[in-house]
Amino acid sequence: MLKKRILIIDDDSRNIFALSATLKARSFDCMSCTSAHEALELLRTNENVDAILIDMMMPEMDGYEAIPRIKNIESRAKTPIIAVTAQAMVGDREKCLQAGASDYISKPVDVDRLLQLLSQV
Repeated sequence: MLKKRILIIDDDSRNIFALSATLKARSFDCMSCTSAHEALELLRTNENVDAILIDMMMPEMDGYEAIPRIKNIESRAKTPIIAVTAQAMVGDREKCLQAGASDYISKPVDVDRLLQLLSQV
């Protein structure tokens, strides 16, 4: 069985470490980027990404701007993108979905919920 490859986009290396460790322990392969600009470059050249976890609040380019740009890459139009946010305010889920995210999860990440979302990939 092939491992599913998850791209984690987050400007905080502690979040990347925690999510990667959690997913690797459950047989996922993880890649990471610390900016949306870096992620866009990687996604243009790397076909082997099954799903994306993106922090919505990053400097320079936040998730609300990055998600439509990712979806505009022809090979990424159908890649599942899960928005991750620490804010968790009323209406955030709807804003994330309107930006093009497949789903939404808040921090601290509920591992069971994240695995449920990734099982659909």
